[in-house]
Order: sequence, then structure tokens, then C-alpha cells
Amino acid sequence: MKQKPALWLVKIWYDTQTSVWWLRPFSLIYQTVIKFRRYLYRAGFLQQHFLPVPVIIVGNICVGGTGKTPLIIYLAQQLKAHGFQPGIISRGYGGNSSKEPRRVTLLSEVRQVGDEALLIARHSGCPLIVGAQRVKAAEFLLKSETCDVILSDDGLQHYALGRDIEIAVVDGARWFGNGLCLPSGPLREPSGRLDEVDVVVVNGEKKRSDHFAMTLQGQGAINLVSGVVRPLCDFAATPCHAVAGIGNPDRFFKALTASGITCTEHRFPDHHCFKASDIAFNAGPVLMTEKDAVKCLAFARDNDWYVPVAAVVEADFTDRLLNLLREKNGSETA
Repeated sequence: MKQKPALWLVKIWYDTQTSVWWLRPFSLIYQTVIKFRRYLYRAGFLQQHFLPVPVIIVGNICVGGTGKTPLIIYLAQQLKAHGFQPGIISRGYGGNSSKEPRRVTLLSEVRQVGDEALLIARHSGCPLIVGAQRVKAAEFLLKSETCDVILSDDGLQHYALGRDIEIAVVDGARWFGNGLCLPSGPLREPSGRLDEVDVVVVNGEKKRSDHFAMTLQGQGAINLVSGVVRPLCDFAATPCHAVAGIGNPDRFFKALTASGITCTEHRFPDHHCFKASDIAFNAGPVLMTEKDAVKCLAFARDNDWYVPVAAVVEADFTDRLLNLLREKNGSETA
């Protein structure tokens, strides 16, 4: 399959041996613009909108997937277990909704609300609103639902929405690639931005003691047609096809290899809009991520399977989050 430009660019970003000198001037312009834009918000020239409930931003400083979606689901579950009523807002990337803000339900169509938003709604059990303008989405959420804390899926750089807690997620396998900002590298903001957030969660092995390690665990595969569940070890005896249209496909492929599965790998850009021919292989089971599976249900075949994963974060992470919420609430009532 011919490599798509998006995948080619990502390969350059994470290959520190490849020179991207011809893009450096554009990166300098980009950095200047984002620094000036942030200054305008800090100085009050651009308005930040603060809400009557705490807002927790879960984002990253790199382009592409780092594990935000499973972490958002984990956070929602933890907050609910400790007596909170969280609501969630999302950009709905990959969707094409003409009505914004839009409430996401279990019956929502992925082409309208996006793949990640649909997954979050299915697994979090929380009210979820998608919209290009996060402030409007959050205001709509508070008007239509009972919530005492808002989780924002992504939006670390969306400074119009005031925030009480910032959580940055880092891909522990790829980190910051060549360390350069767009378009020379994958960084939306310089890596020093991590020193300003409240919590850093590393999807993989952490390098600093004040960060929190997260793992994504998945032991079984679910058939897209029948819903039958099988352990991953059942696929070790047969050559398979592995399909991934996520930010870091190698993470998915390596997880299958670690389970003893031999796969032919098929990479697609993040949020790829799948069609039947993308997964129509002549022989062998097809394994894909759950994020990709929600876009393949309409044309799935009996040998198509997805591998759901769940985030597991270090035990003291939840304590840290709850303490931050108490500190914020205490400062507001003092």
C-alpha cells in the first residue's frame, strides 16, 4: 500500500536522524505565534471563560495519539467512584456534525461525533458534548446536565476555556520525537510546557519520579459481527492482519506481538475514515483497535475483531487528582 503523506511526515518527526532543516523557519514562525497568542490570554487581551465548576483539561503537547481517550474514561470512572458527577466535552475530531454543540449518545453516528467521543460515551457513562468551540460545549453541558466537574478531552492549547487542573499525557514510547515544534517536529508547544501543568501522565515507562505511569491493558478480542469474546492467545496459531488508524500504530502492533500473534501490519493515519476495502483481506483474522472498529461496523465480516484496552494508572494518581480538586475548591471558598 502506498504510504500516505501524513504517515511519511510522522516518520520524519520521530526519526531523529532525518534532517528537516528546510522546515525550521516555519517552526520558528509557529513558535512565535503560539507564544504571542498565549501572552495575549495571560495579559487579558484575549478573554478566558471560567465556569462555575472545576474544569480538568486532559491534553498533550504532541500531535497524534498519546492515550488521552482511555485516560479520560479512567478519570471519569474514578471521579464517579468518589462521589463526583463529571461531564465531558470533546472537539469530536473526525466527526462532521452540522449541529453544534451536540450531545453524544450510545446511538450517535461516528461520522457526526467522531470516533474518540463515541468511545468515551460508551465506556464512561457520563454526559458528553462535542463542539468545535469548547466554551460553548461546556456551557451547553452545564445547562442540560447535572455536573459538578468537567473533563475536557484535549484542549490544552485551547486557552479560551479557563481551567483549574491541567493533565498532560505523554507517549512514553516516542516521547517528543526530534524535539521540534510544528511543522519540523510533532510538538504543538515546546517541551518546557510540561513544567507548567499540574500532572504529567506517561503512557509507558516514566523517566521522572513526579510523573505518573499509565499502562493500557487488553487481554481479549471481540468480534465485530457476533460480539463473541476470545482471549488473544487464541490468535497465536494463525497469521493475522493488524489494522491501526491511531496516533501510534506501533504500540498496537507491539502489543499483539507480545501476545505471541504474528501479524501483517497495516498502518493508516490517525482518525482514518475506513472503507470496506481497507480491511478486506483474503485470509486470516483481522485485528484492530476499538477506535477503528467503531468506523468499520457497517461493513464488518465474521473474521473482523477488535481489541479493547483500559487505562491503569499508578495508585497515588487518584489521590493527587482529588487533592488538587480540594485545593481548587478551597481557594475558591476562602
